[in-house]
Amino acid sequence: MGTLVTITLYAESPDQAQRGFVAAFSRIKALDSILSDYNPDSELSRVCDAGATLSPELSTVLLHAQRLARQTGGAFDITTGPLTRLWREARSQHRLPAAERIQEALRSTGYRKLEISEDGRHVRCLSTRMQLDAGGIAKGYAADEALVSLARIGIGSALVAVSGDVAMSGPPPGRTGWRIRVQNEILALANAAVSTSGDEFQFIQIEGIRYSHILDPRTGMPVRNGPTISVIAGSGIEADSLATAFSVTGPKKLTEHSVRKLASGYIIDVRASPR
Repeated sequence: MGTLVTITLYAESPDQAQRGFVAAFSRIKALDSILSDYNPDSELSRVCDAGATLSPELSTVLLHAQRLARQTGGAFDITTGPLTRLWREARSQHRLPAAERIQEALRSTGYRKLEISEDGRHVRCLSTRMQLDAGGIAKGYAADEALVSLARIGIGSALVAVSGDVAMSGPPPGRTGWRIRVQNEILALANAAVSTSGDEFQFIQIEGIRYSHILDPRTGMPVRNGPTISVIAGSGIEADSLATAFSVTGPKKLTEHSVRKLASGYIIDVRASPR
């Protein structure tokens, strides 16, 4: 997943704990081989060329991504691979891409140019240069799937942290929830997920302007001076993708759920009933 993964769990025995760690990390490794855009041999990287039946994992991610893309008018878009690669190059060279290169990349992106069959088993990429990027959704999904692997072994109290994406099952013994730092607050959460998105650590600053690593798929430009967004949801795939989308749109424009403003940004709880 291109980042550090940590797993904390409570087991009935050392043997069960060991089996849990092996199963969970093996599942994440398998998902990395499917969903990584850094790996040219991953299923995600080859999906526009292969024409093969999608794996259940990639199908799940693409269906969720396309649904959120429609709901947000393209603020979340899994087809942004050409833009992602262009801005990675810009960060490494510490200079902005030429405007014509941004426009060229935009012509190869757009969620409406990705068609998924009704059964979710096949895709058609309507742009010949389209490349998919699951960076705003795959880590949360991987955390979910690691918890599923642990549950199959009988471990029902675990926390999986994939960089800024955290998913947890039941609380630790004798507690009401896992103590999670969300921006500058400590929350007790269980059977939930939290994702935090922002430019605190990943950004470039050129000519005094701070550009986030988060891109607006509609313009091809990075988010500028955006707040830190933390999303609490029932699953990692939901929290991860919504944190990315809210970073682009701004939380007040997109959600009817609980929005709490902090000095450092926003906490959005999408588990709560709409206002």
